[in-house]
Amino acid sequence: QVQLVESGGGLVEPGESLRLSCAVLAGKISAMTRMSWYRQIPDKRRELVATITSGGDTDYADSLKGRFTISRDNAKGILLLEMNNLKPEDTGVYYCNALAGDLGWWGQGTQVTVSS
Repeated sequence: QVQLVESGGGLVEPGESLRLSCAVLAGKISAMTRMSWYRQIPDKRRELVATITSGGDTDYADSLKGRFTISRDNAKGILLLEMNNLKPEDTGVYYCNALAGDLGWWGQGTQVTVSS
């Protein structure tokens, strides 16, 4: 069974940066058609943050373009999300998602809190 394990969340002040990681365990990241980061902000529906295809094409939520960067390291089996200039409204639980054809998996999430 494929497992996705997120890490890197924490408490930061506005304007600071964080790097989130998603390790693909018991599976091959190279087999994933696309991988994505989602986030669950309090009182809001889970929303797509960014996605990256197996070919390296990326897409971002319009409001996050320029601040967040998604990438994958196939050799290490890790999906990354670089988050810069964090804002209080970025606070929430960030989830890793992977798709391989018609199969999909979710991680357990990592908490990101942006507060002064």
